Amino acid sequence: MKMDTNEQRQESQQNRREERHKRRQRSQIIAYTVVGIMILVLAAGIAFAVSKITGMNHDRQEQQNKLDDIIASEETITAPTEPVETVPELTNEQKLDKIIDEAIIQNMPLEDKVAGLFITTPESITGVSAAVQAGDGTKDALSKYPVGGIVYAAKNIQSADQLKQMIDNTKLYTSYPLFIAIDGEGSGTDAVAAAGLGTKTDSPETIGTSGDTNNAYTAGTTVGSYLAELGFNLDFAPAADLKVVDGNAAGSSSYGTDAATVASFVTGMQTGLQEQKVTAAIGHFPGIGSTTQSTKNGMASTDRSAEDFRANEFAVFQSCIDSGETKMITVSNMAAPSLTGDNTPCSLSGAVVTDILRNELNFRGVIVSGAMNQAAITNYYGADEAAVLALRAGCDMIYAPENFETAYNGVLEAVQNGTISEERVNDSLRRIYRIKYADKIEQ
Repeated sequence: MKMDTNEQRQESQQNRREERHKRRQRSQIIAYTVVGIMILVLAAGIAFAVSKITGMNHDRQEQQNKLDDIIASEETITAPTEPVETVPELTNEQKLDKIIDEAIIQNMPLEDKVAGLFITTPESITGVSAAVQAGDGTKDALSKYPVGGIVYAAKNIQSADQLKQMIDNTKLYTSYPLFIAIDGEGSGTDAVAAAGLGTKTDSPETIGTSGDTNNAYTAGTTVGSYLAELGFNLDFAPAADLKVVDGNAAGSSSYGTDAATVASFVTGMQTGLQEQKVTAAIGHFPGIGSTTQSTKNGMASTDRSAEDFRANEFAVFQSCIDSGETKMITVSNMAAPSLTGDNTPCSLSGAVVTDILRNELNFRGVIVSGAMNQAAITNYYGADEAAVLALRAGCDMIYAPENFETAYNGVLEAVQNGTISEERVNDSLRRIYRIKYADKIEQ
């Protein structure tokens, strides 16, 4: 009995073990199944996600490709650039005017501007009877009156060394560049040549009869060479006058009677002088060859018609102007009623100086009055009145006034009271300094 009970107990335990084993197997099967299902679900999710992401990336790439295609198919639009302002190149004259305005005119007191319009003798500013040296008197005079130029004559010349020393000192005593002038063509009437300080040349009259314009050029080179060596930079020569009547005022200074021929001789002499750095001042507009009277002695008048002047004398000056080499022209004190309408000296007439020479003949250089100490002026005008009238007529420089201080003060007062504008003075100074500063362009 007892045996049976043990057997039964053992059998029961065995059954329970088997039951537990089966449950473990079922649990493992279920677990494996769940894990498998989870793996399948996860794999499916991953596959779906990958597919989704791949699709998104594909869509994004397609969008980018489309955008690239659109951009490529459109015109490239560039932002407008700011226009570059083209600054025109200044002409040589404009460059020179800029130098003159900035270096000279803007810094000049009115008193100095007015003084710069005068070409005077050394005696007229120093008070001596015959200047043969430049010392303290010249220094003080130029400090007070810095004139535009000094013109010398025979009484100022003793020797080459003396003349050169006087000129060199004079240049040192002024704050502004000076015209150092002489009235000479190289022949016996030339003070420098007459004093034996330069080679004498034939007179223009003789050169004109030679028929060879090269002779005029050679004379200009010769005269210019010795003048430059002594310190001169301005020569009141050559004369562009035509011989119209016998015994005319031009005399041996004229090259002849034919306008075209005389013009070629005048330009030849001018070129020769200026190649030596001596400015030529051509005289004596409108031409003094049709009068036998001298302006040195009193009124000199001509009955030459305006038509004859235009066909002859004006043609000479026009040819010189058109050459582009004429820098300075002097105007005669002769009266020419056919041009002015009365007996006003040409140098004081706006009809001659401005209307004809400046505008009709289109001369853009420096216009110098006739000598204001000649009787044709002094017999009828005071020094101050004549100087003001010459400037108002259109002259740029007043040559040799009878009384410098009176003339200077008259012009200064005229500018101060508005009779002559300061800008009008500045215009003349620009023309003057275009000659004096011409070499600055090269620098």
